[in-house]
Amino acid sequence: MVFLLPLFWVIILLGIMILIHEVGHFGAALAVGVKVETFSIGFGPRLLGFRRGDTDFRISAIPFGGYVRMLGEQAGDEKAADPRAFQSKARWQRAIVILAGPAMNVVLAVAIVAGLYMYAFPKEAPDPVITSVAAGSPAAESGFEPGDKIVEIGGKTDPNWQDVMGIESLNANHPLPVIVDRRGTKLNLTVTPRMDAKQGIGVAGWGGEQDVQIRDVVQGSPAEAAGLRPGDLLLSVNGQTILSPLALHQAIIHSGGHPVALTLMRNNQVQTVTVTPAPSGDAKAPWRVGISFRFKTEIVRLPFPQAVVESMRFNAENATMIFRVLGSIVERRVSPKALAGPIGIAQMSSEAAAEGPLPFLLLMSVVSLNLAIFNLLPIPILDGDTLLLLIVEMLLQREVSVQVKETILKLGFAFLMMVVLFVIYNDISRIVTKG
Repeated sequence: MVFLLPLFWVIILLGIMILIHEVGHFGAALAVGVKVETFSIGFGPRLLGFRRGDTDFRISAIPFGGYVRMLGEQAGDEKAADPRAFQSKARWQRAIVILAGPAMNVVLAVAIVAGLYMYAFPKEAPDPVITSVAAGSPAAESGFEPGDKIVEIGGKTDPNWQDVMGIESLNANHPLPVIVDRRGTKLNLTVTPRMDAKQGIGVAGWGGEQDVQIRDVVQGSPAEAAGLRPGDLLLSVNGQTILSPLALHQAIIHSGGHPVALTLMRNNQVQTVTVTPAPSGDAKAPWRVGISFRFKTEIVRLPFPQAVVESMRFNAENATMIFRVLGSIVERRVSPKALAGPIGIAQMSSEAAAEGPLPFLLLMSVVSLNLAIFNLLPIPILDGDTLLLLIVEMLLQREVSVQVKETILKLGFAFLMMVVLFVIYNDISRIVTKG
């Protein structure tokens, strides 16, 4: 039963993206006068559906995928001469039909993120201040300290934590120049992220971006007596990292009134104070220290035009990251283990759904963009290969032979099966390693 929930969510995730993708092909085909014989969500035997006009709309037995079958779609098809056949249309019209599927996935990614930004947009990203350095890590060996603010990494100036983590992950086993601000002094350091055996990406061993920051300190409270101030960034309580205000709240409740040690950062300097909780008079939360919290990132709602602009910027950065990951794999800065397959996507879908609709929608936008880009790669059997062949034929002013196309198709199918088996192996390896 454990696998049913991830299976359900990945079917929802991929089902929506595949539906949008095939709607793109379907709409473009009708627009240029191509007869669509089948519109299928899934592969294999037909389970149910209905016929409208010339098209059989169906749901098929194998849910991972979908297709639009057009009249005279393949070269050499006996129906290719029909005026409504795909092969009878001008090459530029066929190109539009091919491009429409990936284009709709890009539109979906932009639309989802724009909608999210109209609801909640992070106005300011937190400064990349290092709040922890793991003992024995590359960051520790390179001399990084808690309180260091990263002002440049790998040539990227004024990065946020997303930039830092992205550059770090794509440079395993390669020296990475970093400039930090340490109490007003600029230092030039170099760190070589280690290859994470499980994830296949670079890891430096530093941490940051905690959101547990004091907004107010109640007068006469234990927190004021201990010297806590608004703006203090709380890092740990009794040696345990504070990941959320709730974690500190629970630690105070379970203290039984005994003193707790709080490690905090103030003015980029780490220090520890001892706070003795006082009775609160509340049976559910019997102890208090007298502080409230604020988030370092301000959340606002964007108007529609601005949300679309920010969404396009976000998706452009994601698209660039995809090619950077592929390039880093070729350069051996990232292991192919970093590639996730259907099992990995199912796990991410289930975890995102458990966190709420916003994380799930954000994951859907990222995967949709990945699907669009992957489909446009010049790999046989994908949209990108068909598009490339059309471009070649436009340049040659003649058709590529049926034998060549069939050979490319067979090789492409074999290659894709190898990729699928490889990413599934990666997914299983991560699960076994985790276990």
